[in-house]
Amino acid sequence: MALAGMAVAVVSAVVFLFAENVAWLDIARILSGLGIGVGAGTGTAWLAELLPTDDKSQAATIATSTNFLGLGLGALGAGLLAEYAPWPLRLTFVVYLAMLATVTLLVWRTRETVSRPGKLADVSMRPRLSVPDDIRASFVAPAVTGFGAMALVGFYAALAPSILAQQLQVTNHAEAGALFFELAIVTAATIVATARLSSRAAMFAALALMIPTVAMIVAAQVFASMTIMIAGTALCGVAAALGYRGGLQVVNEIAPADRRAEVVSAFFICCFCGNALPVIGIGVLSTVAGATAASVAFAGMIVVFSLVALGFGAKYAR
Repeated sequence: MALAGMAVAVVSAVVFLFAENVAWLDIARILSGLGIGVGAGTGTAWLAELLPTDDKSQAATIATSTNFLGLGLGALGAGLLAEYAPWPLRLTFVVYLAMLATVTLLVWRTRETVSRPGKLADVSMRPRLSVPDDIRASFVAPAVTGFGAMALVGFYAALAPSILAQQLQVTNHAEAGALFFELAIVTAATIVATARLSSRAAMFAALALMIPTVAMIVAAQVFASMTIMIAGTALCGVAAALGYRGGLQVVNEIAPADRRAEVVSAFFICCFCGNALPVIGIGVLSTVAGATAASVAFAGMIVVFSLVALGFGAKYAR
């Protein structure tokens, strides 16, 4: 499954490289999302099985920190290439293809953890996405927290460059990439630094930090302050780290060993919905009422969401 995910990622990068219009970009984005979905769920479960310990918190720490490190390096590298290198719309994907080839080779050489892998013809390729009945109540709290944490990350990934250009008058692609790099690095560092923090405490801390985070994002736009934006980005990184790592750690701990991949994938579905759906609404609203009004609406949604999730988590996240 990991190799299948890499193959889809390679095809998506090729489509990006030769894209001629928006339709091509839509196809490339769909393929890219498919590759990420397969790779994230499979890779996290595979990592948990490879580690010689029953403590799944280590797998969650490694998986989440490296995910965000890759996001940050990708944004920074793309920004630098787009601003200072030739062939700005294409070179990024040439570099990306070279990286995918290297990772594919590493995946090929990594030990399989299934004791009796069947032949491909005998393996069902029907997607398995479910949460067993006996862990559904425990699954809700980490899923809700993951949704909120990734909504913040999605806001930055999709809309921060527009905020920089329109409200803060920063049009340099490298600076936009550096801002998201700051978010990702703070997130990765926080995940590692708080590895001993319990998953329940991490989730509650994340939900509490989401409120001042969105307040700083709105303040940065209202006052056109890069300083506030940088500080808000750092706080967003801490909130995202605690929410994403804490949620994934809980899911790894409660998932049955023989169904870990499908339970982890269900968690990632919640995260990616948080990553995408609120941003779509904000994008529509910003075209009608302006970027600042859209950010205020997003902030209000996050505040309400955080308060509801805190109450829900206090009751069910045991």
